[in-house]
Amino acid sequence: MTSMHNQSNGSHTMFDRIAKRYDRMNRILSLGIDISWRHKTLKKLSLMPNQTLLDLATGTADMALLCAKKYPDIQIIGIDPSHEMLRIGQEKIDRKKLSKQIILKQGDAQAIELEDNSVDVITIAFGLRNIPNKIQALREMNRVLTPTGRLAVLELTEPTTSWTRPITRIHIHHIVPWLGAWLSGESEYRYLEQSIANYPPVEEIKKYMTEANFDVLKTYQFTFGVCSLMIATPNTQ
Repeated sequence: MTSMHNQSNGSHTMFDRIAKRYDRMNRILSLGIDISWRHKTLKKLSLMPNQTLLDLATGTADMALLCAKKYPDIQIIGIDPSHEMLRIGQEKIDRKKLSKQIILKQGDAQAIELEDNSVDVITIAFGLRNIPNKIQALREMNRVLTPTGRLAVLELTEPTTSWTRPITRIHIHHIVPWLGAWLSGESEYRYLEQSIANYPPVEEIKKYMTEANFDVLKTYQFTFGVCSLMIATPNTQ
């Protein structure tokens, strides 16, 4: 839930500092629900054997590891700007003996160091809202996807139903930053509150995708609208 990767200069040092406590904080702050959201994302993608999946803002490789567990015939590349987050992710991969299936690289979603049309699927979980130039990043995703590829954007969103909105806002804007700071010993978890509050609505993200030459195929809402998943494909016309 609390993944908040930022591609801008200097931001990855924040994640370097909290990397060792990152997974534990995610499970506590989201009550473990973030795992089910990732499961649902992979299920909606209907992955096929021998495909290549790129996981952007991969962090400690949670999505990459889940994908490898569910689809042993998929090749996975994980990219993230934080060296320390990737180090923790690599340790997890090595413990599960999955280093041949999952490759981690340090990099920026706004300038993906992969060839054109080289991946079949892209996932980005709780990371798009923190990329400064979202349209540039989406264009890069379009570039590296095959013409029939799929993009899955999983993000925290403000609920649209009136009865859940006040409860969720209290949790996100007060409880999560305070608990995150207490667990991590860092004040940066206040950034989570700001990043969610500043995240564009789903309809605006769809406009970004259209500008980046994507066709949005389907939008799903999970847990009363607290989390949204958008599936898109390159527009080849």
